[in-house]
Amino acid sequence: MKIKELTNYLEQFAPLSYQESYDNSGLIVGNPNDEVHRALVSLDCTEAVVDEAIAEGCDIIISHHPIIFKGLKRFTGQNYVERTVIKAIKSGIALYAIHTNLDNVLGGVNSKIAEKLELESVSILSPKKHLLKKLAVFVPRTHVEDVREALFKGGAGHIGEYDEASFNTAGYGTFRPLDDANPTIGSRGEQERVEETKIEVVYPAHIERQVLVAMFAAHPYEEVAYDVLQLDNTVQKVGSGAIGNLNEPLPGEDFLRFLKETLKLSVIRHTALPDHPISRVAVCGGAGGFLLQDAIRSGADVFITSDYKYHEFFDAENKILIADVGHYESEQFTQELLLELIQKKFANFAVLLTETETNPIKYFI
Repeated sequence: MKIKELTNYLEQFAPLSYQESYDNSGLIVGNPNDEVHRALVSLDCTEAVVDEAIAEGCDIIISHHPIIFKGLKRFTGQNYVERTVIKAIKSGIALYAIHTNLDNVLGGVNSKIAEKLELESVSILSPKKHLLKKLAVFVPRTHVEDVREALFKGGAGHIGEYDEASFNTAGYGTFRPLDDANPTIGSRGEQERVEETKIEVVYPAHIERQVLVAMFAAHPYEEVAYDVLQLDNTVQKVGSGAIGNLNEPLPGEDFLRFLKETLKLSVIRHTALPDHPISRVAVCGGAGGFLLQDAIRSGADVFITSDYKYHEFFDAENKILIADVGHYESEQFTQELLLELIQKKFANFAVLLTETETNPIKYFI
């Protein structure tokens, strides 16, 4: 298939608009119209991973972490980033990254960690705001059904587990066509009063273009009257981290043993163990320290994440157990998640998990 068929599917699950401002998810090397026949999935994209892709006959690498975060001014092979990109281009291998956009969806990176820990009633720890917009469009009664159906087909009107959601208000509109107008209803120079319905629908901001295109295509007026409003509503399935409950509470030390065994950890850095059992668990793959207060407010007994600095451990203030499991370790199952996603959609497409160890941190135990 073409690269864009694969990437469009991944971006339907984790839209690029959900990535953080510092990120660089998406197609990094390659032409969207190029064909691909075999993919290699990895957490990181390194020279060794490109070598593995060459050896396995893969023509695209899908990694969690982008090989490029910042703009490159030269490709002289002076560092591992430049060398990796040069090798991929020379070998005709496309590079694609699905990073914080995959972190920020329910069913993504953090949900996979929760699944490994067998957590129940899993939800987003810190849902995002400002991802929704509302469209209000004024439609003559004769075309209400056509316009409303077009909006639904364009992706509007989906709220949680419900679709085709709209609010409709009857009224009338007035207008006077000017000399250069070509009115659907009425005559130039004469004021018209038309029975209309205001249709209101909510939609994700990142699909605005397709919603408006659908609206314009179905609306009969030469000049369409409509409003677009940015909403402050949170989106419960989009945001940072995840939180859920253990099926049975565990004493602090028993929980750490369970965590170490389940995530295949060499070591866990943690704060003082609580004097009560662990029941509610918050997680964030990668560097999640910014979510500590969200975890505390959500009633979590433990917050599992990585990349904590010495003084940041004090922020627990005996309100929560912080368990730093390591960056690679917290995200290692992302590869498995991507494999499952791709195989679910493209059963006949060859996709492999990397056998290359990309964790740059080693432990002397």
